[in-house]
Amino acid sequence: MNFPYSTLMVQGTTSDAGKSTVVAALCRLLKRGGVRVAPFKPQNMALNSAVTADGGEIGRAQALQAIAAGLAPHTDMNPVLLKPSSDVGAQVIIHGKVRAEMNARDYHQYKTIAMRAVLESHQRLLAQYDSIVVEGAGSPAEINLRERDIANMGFAEEVDCPVILVADIDRGGVFAHIVGTLSCLSESERNRTIGFVINRFRGDISLLQPGLEWLEQQTGKPVLAVLPYLHGLFLDAEDAVQPVQASRGAFRVAVPSLPRMSNHTDFDALRAHPDVDLRFVRQGEAIPPADLIILPGSKNTRGDLEWLRAQGWPAAIDKHLRYGGKVIGICGGFQMLGRSVTDPHGVEGAPGVSPALGLLDMDTEMTLDKRLVQVSGECAFAEATVSGYEIHMGTSSGAALELPAFRIDGRPEGARSADGQILGTYLHGLFDTPQASAALLRWAGLHSEHSVDTAQLREESLERIADAAQPLLDALIALTVEDKAA
Repeated sequence: MNFPYSTLMVQGTTSDAGKSTVVAALCRLLKRGGVRVAPFKPQNMALNSAVTADGGEIGRAQALQAIAAGLAPHTDMNPVLLKPSSDVGAQVIIHGKVRAEMNARDYHQYKTIAMRAVLESHQRLLAQYDSIVVEGAGSPAEINLRERDIANMGFAEEVDCPVILVADIDRGGVFAHIVGTLSCLSESERNRTIGFVINRFRGDISLLQPGLEWLEQQTGKPVLAVLPYLHGLFLDAEDAVQPVQASRGAFRVAVPSLPRMSNHTDFDALRAHPDVDLRFVRQGEAIPPADLIILPGSKNTRGDLEWLRAQGWPAAIDKHLRYGGKVIGICGGFQMLGRSVTDPHGVEGAPGVSPALGLLDMDTEMTLDKRLVQVSGECAFAEATVSGYEIHMGTSSGAALELPAFRIDGRPEGARSADGQILGTYLHGLFDTPQASAALLRWAGLHSEHSVDTAQLREESLERIADAAQPLLDALIALTVEDKAA
């Protein structure tokens, strides 16, 4: 395949317009065609991240796009990652490593330095691959963020690449979104926008045709493709938790939807399990009866502990345990199970000590270093293999660790309570391994003949979105042929 773009950028009229999915689809299509392609996102803000083979962390969406391209995720694919720790501050990660904790105003000034890291990564990728498909962030129409922009048109202008604009018709107002976004751009930015993608369409395409003709007449730019609404996709979400699905299974799992919950993709395999009814319990909602409660990862363990108390979770967990229920804590949720969480350096907020839930005999101290590593091993409570990744700040110590949950490369990891009701671990992705997922669910009380292979589900979904996006790729190639002819 002769793909004429060395760098092509996909921007959106809004957040969640479908940029990540379009980039993943193009990466898979180009891989099918023999093009050496890599994904790229200059700046990402997300609490879902992945550990790369080179020992860094990037946004989860870029890891998915790397899989679509047939590559191992690398830190150059997402050189700047922002992980919010409060409403006004975030951990700034450059080339996979924590650089600093900054508030929004300080980071705005820092963007000039961050842009250097972005351009370095882009140049390295250009030297290795035929084509780079770039994902923007949010919308290029955010006027207040235009100065020093590195995420959208600021990057496109710097490297002089064409842009396609994606809009979500399912949320309504698609024509206003596109025309309004263009009106917020400079003349040079409008000129580099080569066409539009209307995403998540369902219905009779003939009824949409008059609108498409009007849009092309108004803007002088083509609608490159109308992509269908695809149900039942299994793709890693970049950040927001997807709407809670209808109850299916009899085994009830409750997860508190922490304000700074991180890597909620840990639960994707459970959400897809036919015997499991997993519910995220949001602020103000009644805590439902459950067979298993899972405390998820957190970007601000002490702050989320305070939220748990305000929502009444400690009393609910105590009652749950008295009636024989099981509890799992993952990463920050594991730290919450101990006696205390100490943050002497102010890693996640103001320095101090917070009492934890007191369910495991251990204490946690936040450290300046972040542990980033892909791991594999065995369950300590069953004959089953496990694989996953660690991505956390802080170390835990105490007698509870003498009864580990897993053995990773021969070392003990995590903890279990002596009564067999509580399990904690620093491992993310532990339910993605079918063996480990089945063992954990058996430990929690579910004996099921079903298993979920997340890798297979992800692969099937990547193939589906690529098939649906074939008209977009055809239109992009035809567009350059037309330009050459003109």
